[in-house]
Amino acid sequence: MSENSASDNEASGSSASEKAAFEQYENDLRKAERRVAGEIDPGARAVVVAVAVVLAMVSMVLSHTGSVTGLEVLTFTPEAAAERVTIVSRIFVYLVTIFGIVVSMLALLTRRWFLAWIALCGCAIACVAGMLAWWSRNTPGVGGVEPPSGVGIGLVLGWIAVFVLTFHWSRVVWARSSYQLALEDERRRQAAEQEAYAAALYRKNPHED
Repeated sequence: MSENSASDNEASGSSASEKAAFEQYENDLRKAERRVAGEIDPGARAVVVAVAVVLAMVSMVLSHTGSVTGLEVLTFTPEAAAERVTIVSRIFVYLVTIFGIVVSMLALLTRRWFLAWIALCGCAIACVAGMLAWWSRNTPGVGGVEPPSGVGIGLVLGWIAVFVLTFHWSRVVWARSSYQLALEDERRRQAAEQEAYAAALYRKNPHED
């Protein structure tokens, strides 16, 4: 009788320790999965994104229209006013500066998923704003007055840069790394093993709480 009791106590202790080990393993796996879910792994795309950011920076010091640079459009200097720079050009330059340069650099350095997502959205809007800015430099304004100058190399280069950033950020944001997939598979396998183990314990001790 005492031997049976000792055997039951030993089995109960073993079950409790195995259950605790399962719970600890599950907690560690959940923490790792949450950490990876908040990160991005751009891989080789990081080089392309970095080059596109540099091109966006260079476009700010080149001619946006006439002799007016992107920086002058950004600060709306008297020279920019003389060139009749429209609001869409200013919006485009602001978007390139904020999302194409600042947020994209932060996303590359920190590798945070939400920063990459913000950079993607901002660069996508910048693509549309760039098209409107280009159009505004070739379209007569109020009273049929045409802009003094057309599209500059800086505007073209900035537009190409945000297109490249939009494409690559979209691929980075939606891509699922092999590590994430491996974690999900491990979570499913671990959950299945825990369910099978719990079922085996119940069949062995059906009246145990």
